[in-house]
Amino acid sequence: MRGILKFEDMHSWQKSKELVLKIYRLFENSNDFGFKNQIERASVSVMNNIAEGFERQTNNEFRHFLFVSKGSVGEVRSMLYLALDLNKISQQEFEELYQLTIDISRLLSGFIKKLH
Repeated sequence: MRGILKFEDMHSWQKSKELVLKIYRLFENSNDFGFKNQIERASVSVMNNIAEGFERQTNNEFRHFLFVSKGSVGEVRSMLYLALDLNKISQQEFEELYQLTIDISRLLSGFIKKLH
């Protein structure tokens, strides 16, 4: 964690916060409360597991939480496909969020490798 003094400095956390805000805004008026709740919770999990892992201050625990975060970003991406297929989001919204989840996943993978 050389050079990173707090989780807020991590690019993956910043990107995951961006994802959360976009998800919340996009589904703000959704009446499908089960779907809305699940995708919002999964997106928040990405961000919060990065923070929680960082605060544990051991590489092994941090890696564990980064893996959990990576799993949650996959869940968000999976739900985006469902949202698209159910016409809850547009193709453009899907592509923007899809790319953001891919970027976050890559950042997490890179960090996990550095901690090994």
